[in-house]
Amino acid sequence: MKNIVIAAGLAVAAVALSQASAADMMALAKSKNCLACHAVDTKLVGPSYKDVAKKYAGKPGAEATLVNAVLHGVSGGWGPVPMPANPQVSPAEAKQLVDWILAMKK
Repeated sequence: MKNIVIAAGLAVAAVALSQASAADMMALAKSKNCLACHAVDTKLVGPSYKDVAKKYAGKPGAEATLVNAVLHGVSGGWGPVPMPANPQVSPAEAKQLVDWILAMKK
């Protein structure tokens, strides 16, 4: 019985941590102006994060490709509007954001 209670407590803690991480990532995206062009599940100027996750799901090198796009900009992948470089985003922040976005494929 004690093991079940401990396991349940760990599961609750893991869910709380993942929710906190999602909130942290949304705050990071907002602070870096990502949300001026992107939303989680709605196309704005750029594609939704969920559409990006679907497009890159299971593709080798997806993380590196997207981190590079965040840092240096990219054009032609989603239509005529280019994504500008984001010098205000560090490589570590770009990786965090990309990992969060890629996890939305579910």
